[in-house]
Amino acid sequence: MTSIAIYSDDSTVRESVVRALGKRLTPDAAEHSICEFATADALRSYLAQGKKVDLFILDGEATPEGGMVISKQFKDEIFECPPVLLLVARQQDAWLAGWSRADGVVSHPVDPFTLASTAARLIA
Repeated sequence: MTSIAIYSDDSTVRESVVRALGKRLTPDAAEHSICEFATADALRSYLAQGKKVDLFILDGEATPEGGMVISKQFKDEIFECPPVLLLVARQQDAWLAGWSRADGVVSHPVDPFTLASTAARLIA
């Protein structure tokens, strides 16, 4: 089963991502599991326990640690880091994904089709 980790300090963002992803990213895909994290420390603790993650979805607007910083850290520190999908406030902020080494970018507000199709492409 594909495992997706969602990080945002905003519960409404996490909720919109979960709704957008549904139970399957595409009609022919297997069901996935989703773990939500409101703090970066909780996400790091989860990973430290050796939990498997196939895709990170990180909110670039989260505080006090934004998803861009976490993306960069994971890409620098996790051997064979899973793909990272970054949520940004404006499409114009997508250039920051280059610095953060994110594999994909989707802008707020979350469009369900765009998010699910981007996630499916990154996991494939």
